[in-house]
Amino acid sequence: MFGRKATMVDPARALPGRDTPMPVHAVHTVLGTPLTPPYPEGSGIADVAMGCFWGAERIFWRLGAERGIVTTAVGYAGGYTPNPTYEEVCSGLTGHTEVVRVVFDPSRITYPEVLKAFWEGHDPTQGLRQGNDVGSQYRSAIYYHDEAQKAVAEATRDAFQPVLTAAGYGPITTEIAPLKAFYFAEEYHQQYLSDAKNPNGYCGIGGTGTSCPIGVVG
Repeated sequence: MFGRKATMVDPARALPGRDTPMPVHAVHTVLGTPLTPPYPEGSGIADVAMGCFWGAERIFWRLGAERGIVTTAVGYAGGYTPNPTYEEVCSGLTGHTEVVRVVFDPSRITYPEVLKAFWEGHDPTQGLRQGNDVGSQYRSAIYYHDEAQKAVAEATRDAFQPVLTAAGYGPITTEIAPLKAFYFAEEYHQQYLSDAKNPNGYCGIGGTGTSCPIGVVG
């Protein structure tokens, strides 16, 4: 099982999944904003993976509405199985990673600033793991929505690599790929570490202590 989870599944062996989306509450537990579309007109969306999505989502909702965060949600992306369950993703047989969806107001927080929180919030050099969490579902990833997002993702990665290298870290292994589909995770995973659900719950997220120089990209 360990070996299977630490490799990417062949698409032909991926689980079949289902047609029915996962039901989730319509309102964000912490922010009180819409969890599901439609989002406010003009909103930007960032889909990122940085290890266990419980702690990753908390990083972004803590930026707060005052910084321009509209809402956050957790789900699955980057794999092959439609509408997977958490257990299926954890089996390593869907190809998905645990993703945080960040909906933001671009007039108040830019996409590069969202990615700064992403890069600094985890170790993007660990391949198919994050800390003690091992498996393809814990890999680092940015799933872009258009070519502009792709360019920013690559520019911030290239700007951050020398900083990590100077600090003794290896090459960035973050997957940068177009978003093909985002599937909402089960309701109990949404805002899992909120005070209303599990204020003392497990969080395996930890950064490198380095700063991503986003000033070189726009």
